[in-house]
Amino acid sequence: MPRNAPVEVRRMAVAARPMAGDEEAAPSYRVRLEVNGKPYDAEVEGRTLLVHFLREDLRLTGTHIGCDTTNCGACTILLDGRPVKSCTILAVQADGRAIRTVEGLGSDGKLHPVQDGFIEEHGLQCGFCTPGMMMTAVALLEKHPNPTEPQIRRAISGNLCRCTGYVNIVKAVEHAAQTMRGPKAGGKA
Repeated sequence: MPRNAPVEVRRMAVAARPMAGDEEAAPSYRVRLEVNGKPYDAEVEGRTLLVHFLREDLRLTGTHIGCDTTNCGACTILLDGRPVKSCTILAVQADGRAIRTVEGLGSDGKLHPVQDGFIEEHGLQCGFCTPGMMMTAVALLEKHPNPTEPQIRRAISGNLCRCTGYVNIVKAVEHAAQTMRGPKAGGKA
């Protein structure tokens, strides 16, 4: 409400706000989805953001909440293989879909090549942006196994890092790409 609004309009706006205890319960919906290869069946309020469902209901806290405005990319997950900022989508919109979070990257006790690349090339400092960066990198490498530096920079451009300056993040993605290609394709063993 603008401060320069007429007093009567301001009073009406205040009167229209619900009093404590007057809120109606938001409608709930059943969602069935796959997260990191596991099926889930849950009841969620229609207004629940996917990021909150993942963190609070499924306790997958690797997906970070940074801005709630789609600017930072810390909440990036893969939805049907595509990178999506999970603060922009409702949990009910993920019904029937496959989600992959940073917790689903490694397998059999081994790190995913992207995770290993971030370690080997020092692609993180504070680590807050890292899960979103990794998920974006995984999506890029699944689509482009031999990306150029400009392709990597374009792919991660929706993810903010306030610590690194991106040089080592780019090196980490290049390292992962080489590892994933394997020695026969000029990659790492």
